[in-house]
Amino acid sequence: MPKPTTLLLPACLLLTLLPTACLQVQPPAATTQSDTRAADAQAIRDQEAAWVKAFATKEPARAEAFYADDGDSMLPDTHIMEGKQAILAGMKPELGDPNFSLVFAPTKVEVAKSGDLAFSKGWFRYTTTDPKTGKRVGQAGNYVEVYKKQPDGSWKIAEDIATEETPLHSLKPGE
Repeated sequence: MPKPTTLLLPACLLLTLLPTACLQVQPPAATTQSDTRAADAQAIRDQEAAWVKAFATKEPARAEAFYADDGDSMLPDTHIMEGKQAILAGMKPELGDPNFSLVFAPTKVEVAKSGDLAFSKGWFRYTTTDPKTGKRVGQAGNYVEVYKKQPDGSWKIAEDIATEETPLHSLKPGE
């Protein structure tokens, strides 16, 4: 027959572990962070409308302010502009053109579930002066903007990508 102390040790251990083994593990508490994607998408649509108005002022600093500091711009018939300073330098000649005009509007805006990235895509119409002929020319195309949410909650453009649907062509009066 085993000694009483030999049986006592396993019994004490079992009694010590049994209550903790019966406890149910609770799942982590659900986060209470609300889904702001619809509001963020509307903020980006509103921002693009304000951006069109900024371009209409023909003030490069107002138009450039919508980009993130490390933003890039890739436009038809131009070299990539990397960073706000390059984008500003690229805008100055265009916005100084008396025939310059740019209108655009998003057809889709989508915000990532993470809430820190978004994109918009849409159409644009652009007019300028042909440097070779001095005539007013126009172009139509499509764009994609990639946005990053900033620490202050605002959205800034990280990547500005446009493609031409129609090449630059002479415009008729009123067009």
